[in-house]
Amino acid sequence: MSMTRPFVFAWHFLTAIPISRRYHDPTADELAASMAWYSTVGLMIGGLLALVDQVLRWWLTAEVVNVLLIVLLVLLTRGLHQDGLADTVDGLAGGRTIDDRLRIMRDPNVGALGATGLFLSLLLRYAGLLALPQSWRFPMLLCMPAVGRWAMVCVAWSSSYARRDGGLASAFLTNLSWHHVLLSTLVLAVALTAGLGPVPALATMALGTLVVVLVRQGCRKWFGGVTGDLLGATNELIEIVFLLLVPILVMTR
Repeated sequence: MSMTRPFVFAWHFLTAIPISRRYHDPTADELAASMAWYSTVGLMIGGLLALVDQVLRWWLTAEVVNVLLIVLLVLLTRGLHQDGLADTVDGLAGGRTIDDRLRIMRDPNVGALGATGLFLSLLLRYAGLLALPQSWRFPMLLCMPAVGRWAMVCVAWSSSYARRDGGLASAFLTNLSWHHVLLSTLVLAVALTAGLGPVPALATMALGTLVVVLVRQGCRKWFGGVTGDLLGATNELIEIVFLLLVPILVMTR
């Protein structure tokens, strides 16, 4: 199987920027293989964020730059992960059973608690960006989207799809295997080591693994498996944790 098609599918699914119109109708194998490229696409998104940050800081204050970076990230990803987070919060807050939670998550309307959760997530992301040491902004912005997308792959691996009638994420889970997860993990590990250094990189991978384990357990307990919304929420959660704990990792160096 050509690696070009899975990469293009990963790029088109994770971003709003089209790079090819020739590739259509992916197979289940290709959708699974596309997840091996998630960390790579995340690094490309992060590279754009880091570059824009370098340029904007010549003219604008740090507070304005951080807001614009968040806006850019949302636009680049079509708000896909933010939507997943809001739906997940609504499901957890309003449903007493697994079926209730899944039904609420499918509702296109965002509830009050979902909107509140989304607002707080954006506020925490802003605070995390504002607290970043200046010398660490470039590698952190570069790696942040890769960490979130790597977590999505890890949560999806060996997880069952929650909805009986299928859905968008079910095609990705069908043939996802350990070597897809391994490739995504290796790309992230190399990027973190090069950007942050061995000790912070190791601490980040360990923390990320812990969050992944907890999220997988929560998905099974509260939703009976994984959905696309839950994967989007995973991305948001781990990116925010990554940003908020960076000052602690810096002090360990």
